[in-house]
Amino acid sequence: MTDPTDAPLPEVAARPLPDGRDGRPVHVPVLLERCLTLLAPALERPGAVVVDATLGLGGHSEALLRRFPDVVLVGVDRDPAALELSARRLAEFASRTVLVHAVYDELPQVLDDVEHPRVDGILFDLGVSSMQLDQAGRGFAYAQDAPLDMRMDPTVGITAAEVLNTYDVRDLARVLREYGEEKFARRIAESVVRERASAPFHSSARLVELVRASIPAPARRTGGNPAKRTFQALRIEVNAELAVLERAMPAAIDALAVGGRIVVMSYQSLEDRIVKRALMSRATSHVPHDMPIVPEGHEPELTIVSRGSEKATSAEIAENPRAASVRLRAAQRMREAA
Repeated sequence: MTDPTDAPLPEVAARPLPDGRDGRPVHVPVLLERCLTLLAPALERPGAVVVDATLGLGGHSEALLRRFPDVVLVGVDRDPAALELSARRLAEFASRTVLVHAVYDELPQVLDDVEHPRVDGILFDLGVSSMQLDQAGRGFAYAQDAPLDMRMDPTVGITAAEVLNTYDVRDLARVLREYGEEKFARRIAESVVRERASAPFHSSARLVELVRASIPAPARRTGGNPAKRTFQALRIEVNAELAVLERAMPAAIDALAVGGRIVVMSYQSLEDRIVKRALMSRATSHVPHDMPIVPEGHEPELTIVSRGSEKATSAEIAENPRAASVRLRAAQRMREAA
């Protein structure tokens, strides 16, 4: 049987969004055509509702609204600046969009509030957004000096600077090791605690130099900027990203109507592991293996519709380098939960 997701669809152009200062493109949606193709069987149904749980600058949402002219979109983001920019981008579709300031693990409450408790499609594009990386003042990028903030919602929570300046060696090393998979976590943590005694950390440039000095020279010569794992770890800690994702995945699956589809793009192994585990647990029957048949009501809730963990093509990576690490997984809801 041919998978309907393999059927060709007309292309939707990925239109870069200007940054408002010099017209420089700052957002090219990752795996856009593949996302649209995977979601199409669910969104071509009458009255379909789709959730963009990580709205960002609205690139995927705009394409969804153009491709499916009857779909209603619920866009969710924790970043007020992203919501403001995406509202401008999606203004022509205002009658079919609802934009909500929330974290995506709050999805059940969001959907209740907008009176769409069951939806036909859900899209997650995890990690830091293009806008957050490109705005120097947010402190996400190790390539440019900026205040060490890293909050996706800059109105709440602790900053990366507060983590660096208040965590003890053990807790700081744990964050770097678990969330950044940093082999030299203890050495970096000890250096941070030692250096902050003379002056608290405020700028990303100082942290980059400290990390570089803390790592043995042979390790600095491979794998790109040695600070990238530390910055990833701090960002995940500040925004509680993995804990939020652990709560969000089962909530999102529960929100899908039968026949609905979920597509998740992750950019590092810790995220992908959570996504895979959540999808596979619902795509597996839990009856004993020696039963000759699966009793009615015990069939898997989901079926996997992606080809394992899908990657971007070399052509897309050449056009959009941020697609290099993406891993896409998708599933379709087959029945209601027992």
